[in-house]
Amino acid sequence: MSTEDNKATVRRSMEEGWNRGNVAVFDELNAPNWVYHDPGLPQVRTVEDYKRWVTETRNAFPDIHGTIDDLIAEGDQVVARYTIRGTNTGDFVTPMPLPATGKQVSVTAIAIIRFA
Repeated sequence: MSTEDNKATVRRSMEEGWNRGNVAVFDELNAPNWVYHDPGLPQVRTVEDYKRWVTETRNAFPDIHGTIDDLIAEGDQVVARYTIRGTNTGDFVTPMPLPATGKQVSVTAIAIIRFA
């Protein structure tokens, strides 16, 4: 795949998986042996774990919306700087149980995605 194809895959993951809640897209876009690496979420490793976590997050933040701020690709890697915004109207389950606060949240992060 070209770097442009890889960037399109990252965009699709954000738009369809996170913004629309179509977690089945993660099965299509990720290899069966895909591994998620985030030291803050040690219980999320497999595609199934990731789908469950995205679903739980969307339940806690029903109006969640992710925006890709920057997307840079070179070779087999894509770096995405993105912002996730939402209102915490549901209980949060993972990584630890937290009751809903009703507060708006905005988180900016960077992910490095390797394609194989």
